[in-house]
Amino acid sequence: MHTADSERYNKLDYVRCGKSGLKLPPLSLGLWHNFGQEDDYEKSKKIVLTAFDNGITHFDLANNYGPPPGAAEQRFGKILREELGRYRDEIVVSTKAGHPMWDGPYGNWGSKKHLKASLDQSLERLGLDYVDIFYTHRPDPETPIEETIQAVSDSVKAGKALYPGISKYKIEGTVKALELFEELGTPLLVHQINYSMLDRTPENLRLWEILKAKGKGAVVFSPLAQGLLTDKYLNGIPEGSRAAREGTFLSRDKITPELLEKIKKLNKLARQRSQTLAQMALQWATRDDCVCSAIVGASRPEQILDSLKFKKAEPFSDEELNKIENILSD
Repeated sequence: MHTADSERYNKLDYVRCGKSGLKLPPLSLGLWHNFGQEDDYEKSKKIVLTAFDNGITHFDLANNYGPPPGAAEQRFGKILREELGRYRDEIVVSTKAGHPMWDGPYGNWGSKKHLKASLDQSLERLGLDYVDIFYTHRPDPETPIEETIQAVSDSVKAGKALYPGISKYKIEGTVKALELFEELGTPLLVHQINYSMLDRTPENLRLWEILKAKGKGAVVFSPLAQGLLTDKYLNGIPEGSRAAREGTFLSRDKITPELLEKIKKLNKLARQRSQTLAQMALQWATRDDCVCSAIVGASRPEQILDSLKFKKAEPFSDEELNKIENILSD
């Protein structure tokens, strides 16, 4: 069994999630990619252990992460069992339900039937009695939100999750979820939402203001915009990249000459700050005190170490923030 680095908690400053008792690392490891059945297990394990040895205590999963669906939870469960089991109380495990998982009318969306069954299956794959955060992965346009929130709340009351979360909810759904969780006696902990320099929806919807007013936290995913805010695409679309593969969320037609020009200007500014573009993008995405953590994926352990360097940079000056605004608005 793995022996963790004794200095791991001296490497990061942990961030309180809203006004709760839970603190999260500024960077969390997401297992959406690179933890599927066909991925190299030893590499997956090294990524997780490197993250934990460097102070990352939050590991973000979902029932459908793989491929195939469920594979990431199985793999992470094996790593917990074989390497990190004695550190379970130092680790925050989150999972979600609400995207397609199994056949039939109950394998998707936000019904009580789906959410309860999905969490039970997740716990079995993970080999755990409870997860720390259980999210409704997306709003269901047909199931009443009262049913969805009740199901998540029931999971907390049953001891199968410590905290409830919502993901990808817009303003109206967020406000309603906040009210319902309060009424049920299981206050919402966190909202997980897409946020980056290239997708500023939470700002545009004034979501940060609403969450802060209620004492809630935000965890952001895709802060690097599926890899666009790295040096990967500065010289075109490399072979084997996400954009080069069919059936991914990042398609070739999204990478326009205008977008590439913005990315190159951002990269130039990052270099002036002695950062990589990815490090600057992570620092920017976590600059608001509502954001307690940013989720990143990794295909190599070295990527985690490189990403963590964003915490060592000087804060943005007003001039630098204005430069970023001008680049993004062009």
